[in-house]
Amino acid sequence: MLKKIKVENAVGTQLAHDITEIRPGEFKGAAFRKGHTVCDDDICQLQKLGKNHLYLIDLGDDEIHENQAAAILARALAGDGVVWEDDPKEGKIGLHAAFDGLLKVETTSLAAFNMIDEVMCATLHNNTLVKKGEVVGATRAIPLVMKQAPVERAAAIAAQCKGTLKVKPLRKAKTGLIITGNEVFHGLIEDRFAPVLSEKIEALGSEVSGVIFTPDNQDKIVQAIKELLAGDCDLLLLSGGMSVDPDDVTRKSIRRAGAVDFNYGAAVLPGAMFLTAYIDNTPLLGIPACGLHHRTTVLDLVLPRILAGEMIGKKELSFMGHGGLCKDCQECVYPHCPFGRGL
Repeated sequence: MLKKIKVENAVGTQLAHDITEIRPGEFKGAAFRKGHTVCDDDICQLQKLGKNHLYLIDLGDDEIHENQAAAILARALAGDGVVWEDDPKEGKIGLHAAFDGLLKVETTSLAAFNMIDEVMCATLHNNTLVKKGEVVGATRAIPLVMKQAPVERAAAIAAQCKGTLKVKPLRKAKTGLIITGNEVFHGLIEDRFAPVLSEKIEALGSEVSGVIFTPDNQDKIVQAIKELLAGDCDLLLLSGGMSVDPDDVTRKSIRRAGAVDFNYGAAVLPGAMFLTAYIDNTPLLGIPACGLHHRTTVLDLVLPRILAGEMIGKKELSFMGHGGLCKDCQECVYPHCPFGRGL
């Protein structure tokens, strides 16, 4: 229950909640924190903040303060790799990445959570690469005082999946590159694929352990796959030979090498002719020519998920269609753009 009192009569009482101050372009935050004891010197500033009345709280047995509610919600929402501090600011608690990795949001759980009256949680997009300490979500109870039952219902929803938000670490892969194509193999043109792929791999903390150039010859490509696997590579990227031309034999070579869970085609542009397959749980990714001509492609969406331990198959490649259309901006600003954000 809330009891309303005039601010000039509030000297000696403790604030029931943070008092927000907004100075456009300069500051937004708590001018006074919950629990602050009001003194004579505070009256003028409180009035300048539009607080002509303050409130005293007398909680009923079935009621809960916004700060207590926020802590209950944060505890339920935070899964593996997500940390938080029980120090609400203006009734809100931020959820932070415990380490560098890939943010995973159970979007169905999040929607069900937000369907509960008087609670909320907002997050970054699912499958966003995040850094240690980065805010990945925030939660709060919307009213100052609310019934405890809705808070407990919302927390139970989040807890069903052991946390609606998680951060997965990226493994350090030993990556093998196979660059196919007669024109490169015979030195007619200079290869530009290996540097592009190496840069993407190393940016995610992995290493390139071997690079093999092959002509458009199935036997040679199969031999290269087996050689890199024998050399303890646990991720293979194959460039070239992914289109429908008769002399593009890379796909057939991957099958001949013993690949299973073979999926050719992704609902992403650029990257429709992308391929995923596995040999003894080692991922093989077939990179179409767009990987050379576009700064950002389907590979940028898939590679972090592979390194986070996900198996990417037909379903995952199909769901990428929502948000999978690159706007092909003159100046690429990925990941600060809509590409891949429907996932």
